Amino acid sequence: MAVPLDRLSPWLTHPRQAAVLTDFDGTLAPIVADPTKAVPLPGVPATLASLAARYGRVAVISGRPVAYLVDHLGGEAEFDGVTLVGLYGLERVRSGRVEEVSAAARWRPVVDQVARAAAQEAPAGVGVEHKGLAVTLHVRTAPEHQRWVESWAAAEAAATGLVAHPGRMSIELRPPLDTDKGTVVMELADGLEAVCYLGDDRGDMPAFAALARMSEAGRDVLAVAVRSDESPSELLVAADLVVEGPAGVLELLEALAGGG
Repeated sequence: MAVPLDRLSPWLTHPRQAAVLTDFDGTLAPIVADPTKAVPLPGVPATLASLAARYGRVAVISGRPVAYLVDHLGGEAEFDGVTLVGLYGLERVRSGRVEEVSAAARWRPVVDQVARAAAQEAPAGVGVEHKGLAVTLHVRTAPEHQRWVESWAAAEAAATGLVAHPGRMSIELRPPLDTDKGTVVMELADGLEAVCYLGDDRGDMPAFAALARMSEAGRDVLAVAVRSDESPSELLVAADLVVEGPAGVLELLEALAGGG
């Protein structure tokens, strides 16, 4: 990809008034069959550290538990200045400690119960990932069970009050709270003049929608879609710029970190 430096001008010209925000899975890290084994491309941690030294705000906003981000993106010292947000905003790292949205705590026993039921009832090949405050059912290795997962998740959502969120080859059940990547982006963008966000899946659509609202208010925004064989068409249509996989993301981030 030839990095479109003209599109990056608001960030390169006034970096302290700009934010660089990104997803993790499929964006910084290639998609793998077992999501708990996703790792960032070589060079990503160092590039994030360089971005943090240059820009007003840098963050990784992921559906991963935030402890996973800490483990796979480097130690606390290296990430001084990088905000790590997990579970779509339900938890984040502050001063080296993991904090969760207070309203989410009462849902933890419900999520535990649903995770146990999923582990017992899911057909062979369906992955059950218990994230603490959410549980995800993966069908990447068993796509023939997609309809079963959809039906089971809908029934559990109706019974427990959790909300089923479809993702790429997965459905996640999490608490019914007004927290998603869009609300996180709005919060982190506060007071800044230019905001970009990079993502690859339906869970990133609220972030793109938040950027659209900022654009209407006169701020510079850049919605970057990360293309793969599984990219949802609505994400590509909503994007201002499309890059090819995590390698394209890293190239773009390196251009931002290097000042062009």
